[in-house]
Amino acid sequence: MFELIIRKANLPDGRTGIDIAVENGKIAAVEHQIQASAGTEIDATGRLVTPPFVDPHFHMDATLSLGLPRMNISGTLLEGISLWGELRPSLTQEALVDRALRYCDLAVSQGLLSIRSHVDTSDPRLVTAEALIEVRKRVKPYIDLQLVAFPQDGYYRAEAGVESLNRALDMGIDIVGGIPHFERTMEDGRASVEALCRIAADRGLPVDMHCDETDDPMSRHIETLAAQTVRFGLQGRVAGSHLTSMHSMDNYYVSKLIPLMAEAEINVIPNPLINIMLQGRHDTYPKRRGMTRVRELMDAGLNVSFGHDCVMDPWYSMGSGDMLEVGHMAIHVAQMAGIADKKKIFDALTLNSAKTMGLEGYGMMKGCNADFVVLQAADPIEALRLKPTRLWVIRRGKIIAQSKPRIAELSLDGRPTTIDSGRDYVPMTSS
Repeated sequence: MFELIIRKANLPDGRTGIDIAVENGKIAAVEHQIQASAGTEIDATGRLVTPPFVDPHFHMDATLSLGLPRMNISGTLLEGISLWGELRPSLTQEALVDRALRYCDLAVSQGLLSIRSHVDTSDPRLVTAEALIEVRKRVKPYIDLQLVAFPQDGYYRAEAGVESLNRALDMGIDIVGGIPHFERTMEDGRASVEALCRIAADRGLPVDMHCDETDDPMSRHIETLAAQTVRFGLQGRVAGSHLTSMHSMDNYYVSKLIPLMAEAEINVIPNPLINIMLQGRHDTYPKRRGMTRVRELMDAGLNVSFGHDCVMDPWYSMGSGDMLEVGHMAIHVAQMAGIADKKKIFDALTLNSAKTMGLEGYGMMKGCNADFVVLQAADPIEALRLKPTRLWVIRRGKIIAQSKPRIAELSLDGRPTTIDSGRDYVPMTSS
């Protein structure tokens, strides 16, 4: 007698008609036609059952603050930073916690159960750190929330930036962050990368830096980050987020840079939605779109995962907490439309992101945590195309969100009475 059995599931690896049994919050069996009963049974009816979605790059302290204190008229990165600077002095712990919890509710409904959020440490009050630490505690039963000490205004550039970041880490923030391209000079940026990697090595913490989020091909702090990663023995524990300058770098330099990143085992986190929205703003035409070299990085064996980055905040007025929306955009902007490409994109929203975050017990194998999302789609490729309804979201074997299938009713003479956009429009082959 199991706690839960999901029957007739399709798995991301291509297996079909699989039953998944759960006991004590763990996967007890993954096989065809499990001959047992359960307290709860779900008939997936040939739909995709996947591990939960993972967002390795987000800003939860700013989420849902769109319009405060005003709108970003230009829609640019720099005006967004300026707007956040205007809002920051009036932030309260209560308001920050409320907005973050509301976003976490949305995330659960989208099957997003692991998030890494950057936490601005530029204000010495550190109200953002206090609030997000409280949120981390409250959502622990249903979301794995990691926090990055992020000096938004620059580790050296911000007044008391060095002290504030160290105090945030002392408070219990999980990860060392940085933004070297926003320091006053290239040299200050280089020095900040070295200092922050030293802190991470001394404290035994991972690193996740906003790195080269610019169109300037001479912004090459990822090179420094890779070198310092090797110097301090941080291989596999460091992430470079955005890396948009790589879009503009010449191919010869990149041919040297990518092997250096591979040697350092850098985790790469592009953010497709916001990267193509904010980059290329100084161009007329031809106009760069700014997302980093996803295909080349994947082909070199680097772990590439995708972040949502922002939802309705000073930088990005859109967003829904749906990681399939992120992957859908990645397919287009990275021009990865092949079947194998799309499977890699789906992995970048799940398995790769779980690796970036160092999640334990993640996956669809026996012994893994019983965390699943049942989608109204047959396979990963269809999920990316449709961004379908999350029929069930399950955490440690317990249903924590549920939605009815999206079925359209038609009133057309001689035509079908209903349409299931997933089941009725599956291509001849998607595998």
